[in-house]
Amino acid sequence: MNKHKFRLSEGMTIIEARKEASSFLASHGVAEPESNAELLLKHVLELKNGAAYLLALRTPFPADRKEAWEEAISRKAAGEPAQYIIGEQEFYGLTFRVTPEVLIPRPETELLVEAIVREADRLWPAGGNLPAGSGPLVADIGTGSGAIAAALASLRPSWRITASDISPGALAVAGANVRRLGLAVEFKQGNLLEPFADMALDIVVSNPPYIPAETIPHLQPEVRDYEPRGALDGGPDGLVPYRIMLAQLPLLPAPPRLIGFELGMGQAGEVAELLRQAGHWDRILTIPDLAGIDRHVLGAKTVH
Repeated sequence: MNKHKFRLSEGMTIIEARKEASSFLASHGVAEPESNAELLLKHVLELKNGAAYLLALRTPFPADRKEAWEEAISRKAAGEPAQYIIGEQEFYGLTFRVTPEVLIPRPETELLVEAIVREADRLWPAGGNLPAGSGPLVADIGTGSGAIAAALASLRPSWRITASDISPGALAVAGANVRRLGLAVEFKQGNLLEPFADMALDIVVSNPPYIPAETIPHLQPEVRDYEPRGALDGGPDGLVPYRIMLAQLPLLPAPPRLIGFELGMGQAGEVAELLRQAGHWDRILTIPDLAGIDRHVLGAKTVH
């Protein structure tokens, strides 16, 4: 028998079903079993509204949702990320469809979006009030689900947003996301900066693969076994994509005035030094994540 197969006990209320599933997930080593069970329960019962969910907790578990509930909990117990099971993830107040073709957007990446907007508004002081299509030209490199590009397009409608990915599957997901959100983003397929050859980019932003290849087998199973390896593997030391992007800058008419990267823990100093050695930016910033760990590096050219 499949050890991850979950079966709902008979005669359960919804709150009892949640508790039973949470215990089952905990027994299979799932982190945060209560929150995972609640997230999956709201999805299966289609109860996104908090009040409706709370009112339903004491009612009998609906028989027509039993099979879907058992499947969702079984998949989670086997290690699959809840976001892939429900097919979506929130990012910067927007809902993104996610599939195993794309990395699941993380909260720390919202801080990169905020930093880019903050620094760009210093370089282009009228940034939030420019006419549509007259703002800086922005490229999101390795867009995945399109989260960064879409968030920037939502926050600054005047900016001209482009995004790239080497994966056709990822571009399909990203394109569907921005269309559903009603945002203007142009997509290109190719390796890092190559699709933007001869484009006068003002801003480059990227959350590239940054995990050293030899550490990938030791990642938590939810990441290691389910998220796309191409979005994780940053080469022997995790810094290969950053070096390639900086080496590709001559493809552009001029270096961007603002460049911003997300990176792994312990990489901030090395990536900041790569930007300094490139010599194109007179202001190098490191931005900490929610835990106070430097996870983003920006380079800004304050003199145009």
